[in-house]
Amino acid sequence: MSFSDEEVERYARHLVLREIGGPGQQGLKAARILIVGAGGLGAPAALYLAAAGVGVLGLVDPDTVSLSNLQRQVLFGVEDLDRPKVEAAVKHLAELNPNVRVEAIPQLVNEANAHELVRGYDLVLDGTDDFATRFAVNAACVAEGKTLVSGAIGRWTGQVGVFPGRPCYQCLVPEIPPDAETCSVVGVVGALAGVIGSMMALEAVKVTARAGEPLSGRLMVYDALEGEARTVRLPADPECPICGAPASS
Repeated sequence: MSFSDEEVERYARHLVLREIGGPGQQGLKAARILIVGAGGLGAPAALYLAAAGVGVLGLVDPDTVSLSNLQRQVLFGVEDLDRPKVEAAVKHLAELNPNVRVEAIPQLVNEANAHELVRGYDLVLDGTDDFATRFAVNAACVAEGKTLVSGAIGRWTGQVGVFPGRPCYQCLVPEIPPDAETCSVVGVVGALAGVIGSMMALEAVKVTARAGEPLSGRLMVYDALEGEARTVRLPADPECPICGAPASS
């Protein structure tokens, strides 16, 4: 896969990186990456993946842009208020990098459509704040053999993990918490969304370009209020209903 002169100049800082170079940038150009949720995490992730030269970006989100989104969803502006998020995203990402094809999918992801959506992509990012959606996306990724990059934020804390199949996200969260909190209820500092969303994009670049050590089977937890981060290893749960070892006959 060759690059035009414009692409060589655009991606010059990647091309001189030993860990990416020409082969890694070709991998990015050939990649199809799905972002579930064009919100606080999906917005910065989409911006950086488009800037990085991912060939096809799929954006799944059923919502429209509201004024309260603009505190952290940096992909949008006041001119986008009341527009479907994926429609506004197509416009802004094309302005950033017209070489990237953006597939707008104005749908709510659930158990009924997750497998079909995931199947058409190489890698999936999930930045939603709904556990039912997270579980559906995770189950589809495991079934379809797709690596999942998962991010979450709330108040001043965020986390990022990469789930290559086993362990999977449900090894980390076995059941939907009965008292699950959302950002609309507990709040979130806007810049934190940029930090974690950018880290999701960074992990996606590493996986796609085969650079460095992705957070596979690990979870990085960032406490913005204290300025501290820690990484923990996630063991596979043998009893996990999604990725657990099948019972021997």
